[in-house]
Amino acid sequence: MYSLDVNFLKDRPAYQKNPDRKAGIKLPAGNLTPVYIGVALGVGLPVLVGVGWLFLQGKISELETQVAQLDQENKRLDTEIGNINKIKQEITAVKAETQALVTVFDQIRPWSAMLQDLRDRIPPSVQIETVKQLPPVAAAQGQPPSNPAGGLEITGLARSYNDVNDFLLSLQQSRFLKSSESRIITAELVDAPVSVGSRQSNTVVIKPPQVVKYTIQSNMSDVPASELVRELEQKGTVGLVARIRSIQQTGAIPK
Repeated sequence: MYSLDVNFLKDRPAYQKNPDRKAGIKLPAGNLTPVYIGVALGVGLPVLVGVGWLFLQGKISELETQVAQLDQENKRLDTEIGNINKIKQEITAVKAETQALVTVFDQIRPWSAMLQDLRDRIPPSVQIETVKQLPPVAAAQGQPPSNPAGGLEITGLARSYNDVNDFLLSLQQSRFLKSSESRIITAELVDAPVSVGSRQSNTVVIKPPQVVKYTIQSNMSDVPASELVRELEQKGTVGLVARIRSIQQTGAIPK
């Protein structure tokens, strides 16, 4: 005998096949804008990253080139700065030498001006026999003299001690000498000298009057010659005055 095996479960709706269902991926229905945006971002971001990377690589290469150029410029500037510093040192050395020469020149005391100053200051009753320059007084070992110009010693005869004092006071007013260091070293009464002619012509020997034999010393002034232009000009030292004014125009000596 035959039996029928009927499965009624397959006839239930849950087991029925959807006739509209197709194979493959089913796109969502409705607005597709988010999908397009996602696709655009997925494709565009790698492109943007690639373009940015290429741009950065170009910038890095450009900056490396600029750094190399700046390094070369820095080396060139260092060389020029070294040359400038060397020139500055040479200029400083030349200025120091020039200033040393100007200082020596500014300490010149022309004898013509000093002798003329003595002639203008000597009283009528005083005579000068000798004038000599004294060397500078030595300072401590290793130190320069306090007064490189040295000093002056004057010897002669005067009619009286008062005349010697008057001569000293007159010398103390001279700008060529240091007034505080002008002093009388010796002053003594001696017989006035008699000339040989007067002794031969006179048969009777007359004792000559006594006079004062003096010695005055003074140190030369350390005032620069550029500050004594007026005095030098008055004493007739035209050449030195012209040179001083010429140097003053260059700025080596202040006016």
